[in-house]
Amino acid sequence: MKAVVMAGGEGTRLRPMTSSMPKPLLPVANRPIMEHVLRLLKRHGLNETVVTVQFLASLVKNYFGDGEELGMELTYANEEKPLGTAGSVKNAEEALKDDAFLVISGDALTDFDLTELINFHKEKGALVTVCLTRVPNPLEFGITIVDEEGKVERFLEKPTWGQVFSDTVNTGIYVMEPEVFDYVEADVPVDWSGDVFPQLMKEGKPIYGYIAEGYWEDVGTHESYVKAQADVLEGKVDVELDGFEISPGVWVAEGAEVHPDAVLRGPLYIGDYAKVEADVEIREHTVVGSNVVVKSGAFLHKAVLHDNVYIGQHSNLRGCVVGKNTDIMRAARIEDGAVIGDECLVGEESIVQGNVRVYPFKTIEAGAFVNTSVIWESRGQAHLFGARGVSGILNVEITPELAVRLAGAYATTLKKGSTVTTARDHSRGARALKRAVISALQASAIDVRDLENVPLPVARQQTARGSAGGIMIRTTPGVPDSVDIMFFDGRGADLSQASQRKLDRVFARQEYRRAFPGEIGDLHFPASVFDSYTGSLLRNVDTTGIAESGLKVVVDASNGSAGLVLPSLLGKLGVDSLTINPGLDESRPTETADARRSGLVRLGEIVASARAAFGVRFDPVGERLSLVDEKGRIVEDDRALLVMLDLVAAERRSGRVALPVTTTRIAEQVAAYHGTQVDWTTTSPDDLTRVGRDDLTIFGGDGRGGFIVPEFSSVFDGTAAFVRLIGLVARTQLTLSQIDARIPRAHVLRRDLATPWAVKGLVMRRVVEAAGDRFVDTTDGVRVVETDGRWVMVLPDPAEAATHLWAEGPDDASAQALLDEWSSVVDSAGR
Repeated sequence: MKAVVMAGGEGTRLRPMTSSMPKPLLPVANRPIMEHVLRLLKRHGLNETVVTVQFLASLVKNYFGDGEELGMELTYANEEKPLGTAGSVKNAEEALKDDAFLVISGDALTDFDLTELINFHKEKGALVTVCLTRVPNPLEFGITIVDEEGKVERFLEKPTWGQVFSDTVNTGIYVMEPEVFDYVEADVPVDWSGDVFPQLMKEGKPIYGYIAEGYWEDVGTHESYVKAQADVLEGKVDVELDGFEISPGVWVAEGAEVHPDAVLRGPLYIGDYAKVEADVEIREHTVVGSNVVVKSGAFLHKAVLHDNVYIGQHSNLRGCVVGKNTDIMRAARIEDGAVIGDECLVGEESIVQGNVRVYPFKTIEAGAFVNTSVIWESRGQAHLFGARGVSGILNVEITPELAVRLAGAYATTLKKGSTVTTARDHSRGARALKRAVISALQASAIDVRDLENVPLPVARQQTARGSAGGIMIRTTPGVPDSVDIMFFDGRGADLSQASQRKLDRVFARQEYRRAFPGEIGDLHFPASVFDSYTGSLLRNVDTTGIAESGLKVVVDASNGSAGLVLPSLLGKLGVDSLTINPGLDESRPTETADARRSGLVRLGEIVASARAAFGVRFDPVGERLSLVDEKGRIVEDDRALLVMLDLVAAERRSGRVALPVTTTRIAEQVAAYHGTQVDWTTTSPDDLTRVGRDDLTIFGGDGRGGFIVPEFSSVFDGTAAFVRLIGLVARTQLTLSQIDARIPRAHVLRRDLATPWAVKGLVMRRVVEAAGDRFVDTTDGVRVVETDGRWVMVLPDPAEAATHLWAEGPDDASAQALLDEWSSVVDSAGR
């Protein structure tokens, strides 16, 4: 006997899950509903099956193919238009006309004994046998009454409660003789229970009802879909589960990684090659799909996650469904009954309320509170560029496909035949992405100079030597699982805002240039990159007095690419130096704040015991520098900026210093004391770089370890700052602690507040209004200056749903009071 699986329905009540996926392919316990149906057919010997398809038919065909993987023979009958339950089977008449056949829905989960159903049909000599079952709520189903012999007496489709006369309903499973096709008109919509069965009963044809024992759930609503998952996990339905039951009710499929510190409270299912990190709690009736990543601290309860979903740290998901390829970012919360469609992005700390529907390909902005469904519009703003270029989690937000599109867009903004310099840090992720970038550049008629693994300042300097631009890929500082794709202009600086917008437009429109075969770009690997860099550095930065000073320094390369430059540099400087952590460590392409602090403490111990003049510690890409004085004490980054400023200004006695407006105003006092002037800039490194290119600029810094040495480069360069510092200390004959001691203490505090994108403009207007007649500086954000010199600055983040506040006062308590006062202004506007 053959079977017919009806798989053509749209499943409108299940949207947005069925917006981009046919209902039969919806996974139940990580396997499509229709696959459970096909496996049931196979268990009962129904290996030859015709599948009727209509809505998104190609997806069904592509998934199941000819059925070989299931050990079945599948053929397909395609409907050009919806033909109803009977019309769709009539459409497959040619394959079914020779013998009795079984009809079953491809989107209902069941474990009925189909063999018993078929035997009943044969024993009764029926033309049609309807498979029936008893349900507690028959409103959504067709009610059927049978006599003592099993013969059908009455049908009623989807009754009201006033019409309910039985709890025995039609499951949509039938066994039929081919003569039934005589009662179905071809190529028009026809239903079995509404059109065909009443006619058969009118003519007295033998229609029987078989009341089946077992499980049956018509997965037609979100509630029934979630219930079906729970029923499978509870063992209420006899279906096959892939994987191993590692403890009662806890199923883990092949290749899944579950950290020993994760808490699993079954019944639950974790799909193949999923990864569950430490401190995750997964509770009952949760289904985790294939290749899902659940980051530390996340909580899942009665959540159904389709394949390739990313769940960020400390996210909280309860009773919800999340579609495939969707990213739920850090600390997001999704409440009971919510459904997130395929390929969505739910931003950090956002909340999706219960029963909200988010349709596919939508973005929920960070910090958003969503209490109505998102169907047409996208509740968010796509910001391609952030503070560090294009940043995101590796293989979640930043994928090789994205890297190719970005590189193609960047190449399109340049002339054909231009040269672009590429570089990376020492991480495996950066190496893989850079290969994708190089291919895209070449395919867009761009020649490539690949530096491979070099410090970030070296990549910038080499870009400035004849390239139209550059691309550097590095691990995001302090975030080991994220990467930054950084784009440079022809001077090696970050792209200007205008250039970023131009690239953004090309990327958004997908208007990429493609090269003809003869235009494919070349790939070169320049030699002597480090010698070129150190030679230029020593020619441009004043090193007089170093060799004669007898200074001893300790240098920590942090197992990063800065260590690639140091050997030849230190030798040419003629300084007595001790280098620690010089080797590259692929497993540590960046460091957390705690690891950095521990490294500085260790550096301080070595400096003190070696009686060195000071110690420096590079970040892993050689861009930033941290200091330890001769006593082994850490010089905090904001103090290090003032120390360097004092040294440079004291030696130069004129010129301008570039500092962001968030810097303590004590810097102004230090600069003025030595006859120099502060040029206040925005917090953007691009703005600091712009001022750093001015001939009058003698120094720049951001207070976070980034220093500009204008005589050599206008960008942050840890190695150049180190060379300059050695020269300054050698010539001044003062220790770092002595210089630090003569600079007044600063009291600048910072606070970050979550602010939805939609109210950022309102927040800034309220801040200006609250300032009243006080002095307001709008160099970057809004800086409000009190009459006594205290100030607070409010700055909306350009890439995240947040607002940053800085405050300075004569002491910490005064600065804290300012922060509290203005935080309330920001919070009240954001409510």
